Amino acid sequence: MSEPSVHLHIDGVAVEVPAGASVAAAIATSSEVAPRFRRSRSGQPRAPLCGMGVCFECRVTIDGAAHQRACLTVAREGMQVRCDD
Repeated sequence: MSEPSVHLHIDGVAVEVPAGASVAAAIATSSEVAPRFRRSRSGQPRAPLCGMGVCFECRVTIDGAAHQRACLTVAREGMQVRCDD
């Protein structure tokens, strides 16, 4: 018996993760999407430091809502995630 999974899109790429996984985990573990979340003002790539919503480095746009913390958001079926805004 296989684990239930969730299908979402990250920057337009279809990604499948186990149900209950965070959006940050979906981004970080997907081989289809380069693991990136946002950029600093100088253009350097940023990624989560804490994984518990404190550092704000994992902010992405989820279903059109900007600045959502990917590490605190559970991936849902059909979710549209946009990184690097």
